[in-house]
Amino acid sequence: GCLTEWDGVSCWLAVSVGQSQAVACPDIHHVFKKSKALIRRNCTESGWSFPSPPYHNACELEVIGSSNDTEAKANYFVTMKALYTCGYSTSLAALFLAIGIFSCFRKLHCPRNSIHIHFFTSFILRGTAVFIKDSLLFSDESIDHCTMSTVNCKAVIAFFHYSVLANFYWLLVEGMYLQTLLLLTFTSDKMYIWWYILIGWGVPMLTVCVWVITRLQYDNHGCWDDYSSLYWWVIKAPILLAIFVNFLIFLNVIRMLAQKIRSPDISQNYKQQYMRLTKSTLLLIPLFGVHYMVFALFPEHISVDARLYFELVLGSYQGFLVALLYCFLNAEVQAEIKRNWGKWQSSMESNVFNLVTQDFTA
Repeated sequence: GCLTEWDGVSCWLAVSVGQSQAVACPDIHHVFKKSKALIRRNCTESGWSFPSPPYHNACELEVIGSSNDTEAKANYFVTMKALYTCGYSTSLAALFLAIGIFSCFRKLHCPRNSIHIHFFTSFILRGTAVFIKDSLLFSDESIDHCTMSTVNCKAVIAFFHYSVLANFYWLLVEGMYLQTLLLLTFTSDKMYIWWYILIGWGVPMLTVCVWVITRLQYDNHGCWDDYSSLYWWVIKAPILLAIFVNFLIFLNVIRMLAQKIRSPDISQNYKQQYMRLTKSTLLLIPLFGVHYMVFALFPEHISVDARLYFELVLGSYQGFLVALLYCFLNAEVQAEIKRNWGKWQSSMESNVFNLVTQDFTA
């Protein structure tokens, strides 16, 4: 018979001699106008026949620009990949350093910073998942996409979706934690930490498990990296829910903060503490959610260039921004670093003095 073959556009599964197979026009943006038409190939004794009708007739090619336009488009994607690769690399370096700072200094060990570490970890997972996904799907232009429907490929995509979901849900946890601090001033943080962990890691895990089971049962083809399927809403809807709830928290926190700042019963020190607690999270919530809400309500093929720029290029630097706001610009962290740096300098000067004294007395 005829073996499984990738013709550069579609995957043709193996069939016996005398059988035929039909596939629909692939949904490729900026290439084909149609996606419902069928192309058929027959398996003959000499191998696969030519596609009938040809792709350019059945699927109607988009108007192709000049070679300069094609080259400019290729350069655009190469530049974009270089930008987000640089962004994720910068973010990963900053996040690892921030986690190291929070872990090394004992005075910084508290539930608030523990939540920050989980948040940083979700960004590390997201950046790592992007690099793994790129190396698997886009490392070679001549890759045989018929072999992409493997367990490893599907596991990488599932891990990618999990890391993105965890990223949004830990941002939700940051908002919930801030609201809890403002509502329940005298409540112990440790009472809620396990609930936060359950929401931040557990809800994404449950969502991805439901998505995997759904794809296995009803849409188990390819590498699961398509966004045109209705089952994509199993991932998309929880992300939108997290953003929507976070936006409500954002509005509520602003309301409570305004009330507390205007209240004459609260001292100036408490007002400064509230401002310090809220400024980072209040900046991050709209920064993370607004652009996603704008694009999430449109089909995936609408505003592709703008979507790619916001989600890949700007999104790749979010981890660096988070580390900057929650760690490097944190007054408590800066004070602890200065204190330990002063102790280290004093220790070094003392050691040098002892060495000089020993040499002199000798």
